[in-house]
Amino acid sequence: MRKECLGNHVKLHGKTYPCTVSLAMNLIGGKWKAVILYHLKEGQKRFSELRKEIPAITEMTLSLQLRQLEKDELITRKVYGDKPPVKVIYELTVFGKTFIPALESITQWGNQVVTEKGEFVAEN
Repeated sequence: MRKECLGNHVKLHGKTYPCTVSLAMNLIGGKWKAVILYHLKEGQKRFSELRKEIPAITEMTLSLQLRQLEKDELITRKVYGDKPPVKVIYELTVFGKTFIPALESITQWGNQVVTEKGEFVAEN
């Protein structure tokens, strides 16, 4: 039996999952989490920088996804200043950086799919 299936379930932070794949997808799954992590893998970014780099995401969705990634300890949020406008910086945690190899594999696979079945489109 494989390690991820040794028991009937796995737990993290008091939440139960049927398997490790389910746990992983809860942490990084969905339309935007992996994209946000991709943009943070090279270093820290401000909210406005992430917004510019991911133009299809709404501000509300970006904010919600960043909060969830922070709650799951994949990123940190540092606030500089106490009066608006404050400077907020997001960065991968040590734990978040452990996802980079998987993220690079996903990126490579996506590039392969586009090369074989689609096309890369230049910006207008």
